[in-house]
Amino acid sequence: MKRIVLFLATNLAVMLVLSITMNILGVGRYLTANGIDPVQLLIFSGMIGFVGAFISLLTSKWMAKMSTGAQVIDPRAPRNAREAWLVDTVHQLADRAGIGRPEVAIYEGAPNAFATGAFRNDSLVAVSTGLLSSMTEEEVTAVLGHEVAHIANGDMVTLTLIQGVVNTFVIFLSRIVGYFVDRAILKNDRGVGMGYYLTVIACEIFFGVLASIIVAWFSRRREFRADAGSAHLLGAREPMIHALARLGGLQAGELPKSFQAAGITGGAIGALFASHPPIEARIEALRALRAQ
Repeated sequence: MKRIVLFLATNLAVMLVLSITMNILGVGRYLTANGIDPVQLLIFSGMIGFVGAFISLLTSKWMAKMSTGAQVIDPRAPRNAREAWLVDTVHQLADRAGIGRPEVAIYEGAPNAFATGAFRNDSLVAVSTGLLSSMTEEEVTAVLGHEVAHIANGDMVTLTLIQGVVNTFVIFLSRIVGYFVDRAILKNDRGVGMGYYLTVIACEIFFGVLASIIVAWFSRRREFRADAGSAHLLGAREPMIHALARLGGLQAGELPKSFQAAGITGGAIGALFASHPPIEARIEALRALRAQ
């Protein structure tokens, strides 16, 4: 869940900064000088929406490292046998998946793992110390296969495109509501007033949170695919099933609230906002796969 929450939080922050900047530069007044032009507003919303999403994508690796304190392992000089095994395993899985070898990192925390990055050939796979100490090597390998599958499937880029579309409508609807409040409720007939700007910011936050339901739904679908990808890379379903079962029995660590997106564990944030399906459903989906 770590990858998704971090991406959403970063995206919302970038969107608010861009929106405030555009207002300071007078774009808000320009868009509403002669009333709302839906076509013009939609074009503006699309530009800002996709720019915000892609900025979030391009900064995802840096944000992940900063948020978790993840320490990237130097593949040429691992400090111990565990690090050497981890790097070698991730690189082998990446080679099988046909992607560039990701950076590999370890961070302190309860059992979890995540993958992030803007490009298939320039990504990051991070594993918590809790996961490494509580799972067998076979189970850890299955988790790593899951994360590599996220990268190979291009989940972050697809997520960015979906977020860009969602952002577009968040910006568009926020300004429609802001204009209505300013003119119809506050009775301002001279350009736009403070009511417009405050309403736009409030609506962007509110609609942005609601829009995360769409992103979370997408994330849940991709988790099933990443589980299947792990089974394919390992040539068997059982390691991933065992890893999920163990996670279900563990009190899996909640990833830092500022960063959650393509992590292995699921969250109990509510069915609509959960970025991961229930572990039981994921195990059943794996069992339903044709034998490898």
